[in-house]
Amino acid sequence: MRNKIDQESGSILATEGKGPWDSPSSSESGRSGKPKSSGDDGSKPEPVNPWDPAPAGSTQPGRQRGPSLEDLLRRTGGGKGGGFGGLPSRGDGKSWWPIILGAFVALWLVWTSVHRIGPEQEGVVTFFGKYSRTVSPGIQFTLPAPFEDIQKVDTKQIQTTAVGSPKASSENLVLTKDQSIIDMAYDVRWSIKDPELYLFQLENADSTVKEVAESAMRAAVANYDLTQAIGPGRGGIEIEVRRRMQQVLDEYRSGVLVQSISIRQSDPPAEVNDAFREVNAAQQRRESYLNDARAYASRVTELAIGETTEFDKIYVQYREAPEVTKRRLYYETMEQVLGKVDKTIVETGGVTPYLPLPEFQKKAAAKNEPVTVTGKKQ
Repeated sequence: MRNKIDQESGSILATEGKGPWDSPSSSESGRSGKPKSSGDDGSKPEPVNPWDPAPAGSTQPGRQRGPSLEDLLRRTGGGKGGGFGGLPSRGDGKSWWPIILGAFVALWLVWTSVHRIGPEQEGVVTFFGKYSRTVSPGIQFTLPAPFEDIQKVDTKQIQTTAVGSPKASSENLVLTKDQSIIDMAYDVRWSIKDPELYLFQLENADSTVKEVAESAMRAAVANYDLTQAIGPGRGGIEIEVRRRMQQVLDEYRSGVLVQSISIRQSDPPAEVNDAFREVNAAQQRRESYLNDARAYASRVTELAIGETTEFDKIYVQYREAPEVTKRRLYYETMEQVLGKVDKTIVETGGVTPYLPLPEFQKKAAAKNEPVTVTGKKQ
């Protein structure tokens, strides 16, 4: 039974089954109205393969011949018709690609070999990543990349690193000599003095400077008590912190130069800040009173010294002419005593018994004019 089914199936496939490579049947050709293709010798036509390019000169539809690999290479490889993308050839028939490649190489050499270093910069040259040399400002030349590379470093720029903050949420507490605690905020201004060490010795320059500043500040404040740290000792603390920082950074071979330290805040913690402000205000008032007393004492002392000098001069004159000096001193003393009295003493008789001298004196004082009264003897 099974063999019979296979034989029937085979006969059906042999007579009716047609694949893309089978030749068309006579019935199909009759229905389509087209003659059956056959060879000149009456043999069967060749099978139709849609993936097989049609031979040259074939007129069968759907069998156009695609470009071969040789045609693609000839089209793009620079035959006489041009190069990539149909680039036309030169007048002598040669390709433009050597000139284009040469221009690209020249541009690459100029771009990677010529460098302009600004007046505030220095250039660090590395050869395959290893330090080679440091060049000064101006136009500098190096080997093209990737053989040599140059990194520009701004050595004149003053950079600022802030430590602490005036905000109460970010306190920077430091212990003083008398076991008191103060909240400090300050700025560190620094620059680069050695580009080689700065690039190859420090991974994070700003973080390193900040940590060194905190350490130096704690060491410096530990030598001052609370009153000095929040008041007159700030200048000394800034100088000592700068010295300590520079010493540590030089030991690290960091290539960093500390320019200055500026303390922005030096106060007790926020919880007791009001009480310390009152104490500080009282201390300032005390200093003000002491300064006023010192100034008054200085004025009195200078006045006493001047009077002593004047007395010594008068004594010399008295030794030379005692009577004249005594009379002159008497007149000067009486003038000083009676000059502010609004009374007039008349020693001679025969004068008018009343003169309104006080009014005259007041009017004369208003006009800055002296009043002279003379008595006439009878």
